[in-house]
Amino acid sequence: MEQPEEQDVDMTSPADINNDNEPVADVEDMRKRLKEMEDEAAALREMQAKVEKEMGAVQDPAAVAADQANREEVDSRSVFVGNVDYACTPEEVQQHFQSCGTVNRVTIRTNKFGQPKGYAYVEFVEVEAVQEAINLSESVLHGRQLKVTAKRTNVPGMKQFRARRPSPFMGGYGFRGAYPATPYFYPPYGYGTSGVAWVNP
Repeated sequence: MEQPEEQDVDMTSPADINNDNEPVADVEDMRKRLKEMEDEAAALREMQAKVEKEMGAVQDPAAVAADQANREEVDSRSVFVGNVDYACTPEEVQQHFQSCGTVNRVTIRTNKFGQPKGYAYVEFVEVEAVQEAINLSESVLHGRQLKVTAKRTNVPGMKQFRARRPSPFMGGYGFRGAYPATPYFYPPYGYGTSGVAWVNP
């Protein structure tokens, strides 16, 4: 049998022949949409910069240094007061430290539920009042003996590392897996001591 000859088939439709300007219109429409998106992105960047400026997220190094110097100056006029009674008010703390000098501010720290944590900060107007306040350490307020020390300045990003103490329940010297926990050995009746004996593997 003879195979029919293959012929080229024209795949263009009559609609494609009549709309030669349509691809140009699509490109122009895309350019318009691209321009709109670029304008919208610029507006969003401007709004974000404005919000960051208001929130203080973008700060120049000079402002950060000035703020740190201001904190250090305020902390040099402040004391930490520990073991403050939970029922104590800022006014009572102020009256207690009034003999040291002029109290500018009393801050009793609270947890996220608004309950006092048991310590306070007292800021004075004069630097000399700090030493007088430290002399009031071990004085009694609301039946509790206060612990007064000079306030230290926190350096941002410098968290103090506190090493973990070894636990007798972890075994060994506090390192996990260094030595197995020492088991108890109970001797059978009539042998050894009547108490508990340690077995060291």
